[in-house]
Amino acid sequence: MSTKVKITPFKKVLIANRGEIALRVIRTLKEMGIRSVAVYSEADRSSMHVRMADEAVCIGAAPSPLSYLDIDAIVTAAKITGADAVHPGYGFLSENADFARAVTKAGITFIGPTAEAIEMLGVKSTAREIALKGGVPITPGSNGVVGKNYHEVARKIGFPIMIKAALGGGGKGMRECLKEEDLDRMMKTAQGEAKANFGDDRMYFEKLVLNPRHIEVQMAADNYGNVVAFAERDCSMQRRHQKLVEESPSPFVDAATRAKLQEAACKLAKAAHYRGVGTVEFLMAQNKEFYFMEVNTRLQVEHPVTEAVCGFDLVKLQIEIAQGEPLHVSQKEAGAVRCHAIEHRINAENSEMNFTPCPGSITEWIPAGGLGVRVDSHVYTGYTIPSYYDSLIAKLIVTAPDREHLLARCRRCLGEFQIGGICTTIPFHQKIVNNPEFIAGNMDTGLIERMMREEKKADESKK
Repeated sequence: MSTKVKITPFKKVLIANRGEIALRVIRTLKEMGIRSVAVYSEADRSSMHVRMADEAVCIGAAPSPLSYLDIDAIVTAAKITGADAVHPGYGFLSENADFARAVTKAGITFIGPTAEAIEMLGVKSTAREIALKGGVPITPGSNGVVGKNYHEVARKIGFPIMIKAALGGGGKGMRECLKEEDLDRMMKTAQGEAKANFGDDRMYFEKLVLNPRHIEVQMAADNYGNVVAFAERDCSMQRRHQKLVEESPSPFVDAATRAKLQEAACKLAKAAHYRGVGTVEFLMAQNKEFYFMEVNTRLQVEHPVTEAVCGFDLVKLQIEIAQGEPLHVSQKEAGAVRCHAIEHRINAENSEMNFTPCPGSITEWIPAGGLGVRVDSHVYTGYTIPSYYDSLIAKLIVTAPDREHLLARCRRCLGEFQIGGICTTIPFHQKIVNNPEFIAGNMDTGLIERMMREEKKADESKK
C-alpha cells in the first residue's frame, strides 16, 4: 500500500438519480454524517428520496432526457448547492463517461471510477481485450467490433453466436443467432435496438454458451492498488436478458470455483486500473468453466444480496474510496459467505400480460417483514408510479442460514407482501420459488422462458 494516503472527507453529496437507489444512498450518507442533495423531475416531486434528502433541486420535466439524463442541469445543481461529490446510483448517467468527466471538470468528485475507465470498459469489445491481457478467461469472439465482413467473422467463431451491442447493457441490443441463415436478420434487429437505446449500433460477436449460468462478482478497488472481490451472485433467473431474481452464494458454485471467480475479478480490476466499486460478469458452462462477459462500472440493482452475505455497506465503501481512503476490508473478509440470500425484484408489471408495465397509484402498501428481511423501496400508500421510468418499485432481500430455510422464508415473505392499486410481479416470483428446478438449484438463463412456455402450454390445453 502506498504511504501517500490523502483523505478528503465529503460534507455534501448530490445523488444524480431517483427512486429506491437515491433513497438507499441518502440513508448511508446520513449514517456517515454527510449532507445529501436530491435531484428530481417534475414527476417525482412527491418521491420519498426528495422528502428524505437534506436538500432537493428540481432539474427538469418528467422525460429522462429533460431531467435525469441532463448533464448540465445536474452539474449546475451540484454547483449551486455546494456539493463536493456526486453519486450516480445505477442506470441513467451512472456509466456515462461524459458525465463523470463533466463532474470532475466542475471541481466535484465523481463517486465511481474515472471517466477513462468507464469509457474503456463501457465498450464491451475493449473490455474483452483488457480481460484477455489480464489473464481472465473469455469466450471466443470477434476481435473488437465487427464490420461489413461480419459473416466471415461469425463463421470463424462458429455458430451458435451471440450478437451484442458494443455499448450499453440491460439486455438491449443482444440476439442469439443459431445458424448463418438468420445472421442478417438478427444483426439488423440488434443494431436497431442498440441505436434506439444507446445511440450506437456497433456490434461484436461472442461464441454462444448454451444453457449457461449468469454469475457475477462484486469487486472494490481503492486508489492504492488494493482490490477485493466478494462472494458471487447467481443472476441466471432472467427474462430477455433482464434479471428478476439474484442469489448469493450460487447453489452451483463450489469453494474452489468461487476462489477462481474472485481471482479473475481482481485480475480484471487491476488490468483496467479500476477504482471504486464495480461488478465483473461471467457466463458459466455446465462443467463450471467460466468466461468473462462484461464489467458494470457502477453499483448494481442487486448489490444488497452481496451486502447481506458479506456484511459490508457497499455504498459506504464507494464513498470511502472516493474520499481517498484505503480499503478497510481484506480479501478473506470480503470473500467469506456468512449466510444465504435472495433478492426478488418487484416491478409494477402484469406478469400475466407478458410483463406489461403497470403504472398507477398505490392504494395499499404492506411490505414483508420479520427476521432476515430487508425491503428497499421508495414507494408508500398514496404514491403514484410515473410511467416515464423503470418499473422497479421494490427489492425484497431475504436471508437465512441455509438455502432450504431461505426458500421457505422467501415463500412466506412473498405471500405477506401486499401492494394494492397496481399489478406487480409478486405472483410470478411465487411461481419461481415453487419451481422444482429452482428449488433444486438447477437454474440457467433459460429457465424463466421455459417456465413461461410451459405455463402457456398448460393454459392452452385447458381451452
